Amino acid sequence: MSRADIVSDETSAIPVEDDGEVASAKADDGDKAAPASGAASRTIPETEGASGSASAGAGTSGEVTAAEPGEPAPDSSETEAEADSETEPEAAEPARARPAWRRLPALLLAAAVLLTGAGVWFTLEARAAAANPAAANLALTDVGATADVTSAVTIAMNQIFSYSYDRTDVTEKAAAAVLRGAAKDSYDKLFAEVRQKAPEQKLVLTSRVSAIAVQELRNGHARLLVFLDQSAVRADNNATDSAAAQLSVTAEHTGGQWVVTTLEPR
Repeated sequence: MSRADIVSDETSAIPVEDDGEVASAKADDGDKAAPASGAASRTIPETEGASGSASAGAGTSGEVTAAEPGEPAPDSSETEAEADSETEPEAAEPARARPAWRRLPALLLAAAVLLTGAGVWFTLEARAAAANPAAANLALTDVGATADVTSAVTIAMNQIFSYSYDRTDVTEKAAAAVLRGAAKDSYDKLFAEVRQKAPEQKLVLTSRVSAIAVQELRNGHARLLVFLDQSAVRADNNATDSAAAQLSVTAEHTGGQWVVTTLEPR
């Protein structure tokens, strides 16, 4: 074998040896890198989990940021609890009812306004009623005064329009006690004829008020409408007759009593 062949054999053998060493070195390096790769693979999911938790917390509260590398990731349940504790009072505040004592001044003010309005309305109504002429007529409102004048005029009419031919003086005295003014003048003229004819005819007249109404009553002045039922008997022949009369009567309250001032047949 020549030297050239030996050299070529050595040269071709060197790469093989080097390749083996390189391959073994690579194998050794691969064995050393594998644990590092595993560690890296184990670290990446943990970091991703922490990042996911941090992003979830940030989405909930708006203030939590991602954890720095090497720092422990915040607990997602604690982050959510803190977010809930911050948002719950804000959500509950609009639904909170105002205490009753805070609403009391407003209620009192509304009641005061209502009572004031009612008082003004009643005052105006009272003034309007007082200004109304019909309201001033006590015959519509004063039952006691109406009954008083009704009773006085009824008794007066029964007395002055009832007489007996043999006791005309009794009727004249009754008329003198309850008649005044124009009523007395007109009655005296009428009764003068009665005094003359009654004894001749032996006439007995009985009058009774069948209905009476007070049309107006104010300031001691009254206007009344009176209906009379009259029956006449002649003592000489027992002849009877009946009639009805209607009178407009004016009465005045004077001297503590009601007196008739006007008598008008209707």
